Amino acid sequence: MTINFKKTYRFAVKSALYITLFSTGLVGFLTYLFFTFSYRFCLIFAIAIGAFSFLVIQYRVERFIYKKVKKIYDDVSLLESSTFRNQPITTDMATLTREVKKFATDKKLEIETLKVREEYRREFLGNVSHELKTPLFMVQGYLSTLLDGAMSDKTIRKKYLERAEKGVERLIYIVQDLDMISKLEIGDLNLEIAEFDIVKLVQNVFDLLEMKASKKDILLMFDMKYNKPIMVVGDQEKIQQVVMNLIVNSIKYGKFKGSTEVSIEDLTDKKVIVRVTDNGEGIEKKNIPRLFERFYRVDKSGARTEGGSGLGLSIVKHIIEAHEEKIFVDSTFGVGSEFSFTLEKTNKS
Repeated sequence: MTINFKKTYRFAVKSALYITLFSTGLVGFLTYLFFTFSYRFCLIFAIAIGAFSFLVIQYRVERFIYKKVKKIYDDVSLLESSTFRNQPITTDMATLTREVKKFATDKKLEIETLKVREEYRREFLGNVSHELKTPLFMVQGYLSTLLDGAMSDKTIRKKYLERAEKGVERLIYIVQDLDMISKLEIGDLNLEIAEFDIVKLVQNVFDLLEMKASKKDILLMFDMKYNKPIMVVGDQEKIQQVVMNLIVNSIKYGKFKGSTEVSIEDLTDKKVIVRVTDNGEGIEKKNIPRLFERFYRVDKSGARTEGGSGLGLSIVKHIIEAHEEKIFVDSTFGVGSEFSFTLEKTNKS
């Protein structure tokens, strides 16, 4: 790479001035002591010594200092620093020091960021392999048993095939959620913004999850009777997934014969807040900050028996943030939890 120097002469000028002042003063003083003092002589001497000092200092600085600085810049440029590639290099040492210090700070931050990403990637791969391992081994176990001779028994064959199908369904569910969250994180998932009735959407989710809730005798309900539609703005399909994930979680961690209640309230003139409240087991305070991390489970053992990908709350957070809205969680261990999120409402509400 060719280095273009933006030369400055400040250092040489100052140094030559100091030498000139000292030399002229010394010569003037000696002339006064031993000869006849002459202002003209001192002036000519000062000009001569100043010019000579400047040329020598500038040459020596460029020859022995700036060449080494150039070497440093050449070495640094191997790191693809756009700062150094796009700007002329100054020979002013203060500016050079400032630029190199800034470069070093930026590189340190970049290295720290890469370390965090590497740790995140390693943890993510470990979580993915752990999540996929259980259903894969389950499917493999059932199919191997059938191939080893159990296929002749119609009852066992049907039961094992149904269980293997459930394992495959969970694998598909995990892969779909991974695809969804990957697109959300890189901003590759376009939102289809439209107006829709949030009350009707919640009721649809209740209808879809009625059977799942009935297995634990959990009541799905509104906090009150909503006689009029509440129109909001957003991606209806994605917001339905948010509501479904939150209600599924409330059922999963809810207690038998418990309840899940949804309320829709005006937060401001332009916002509504949707609250999903349950009276389940609740969440310990120490776990709340990590709830929206990928694959993070509060109950490390029991959660997998309930199925799911471990990505539900992370997807919820990304969808809400993609709408430029907020999500909140409030929970008391042993009492229950409340998840809430905001949405923009329309004038038709």
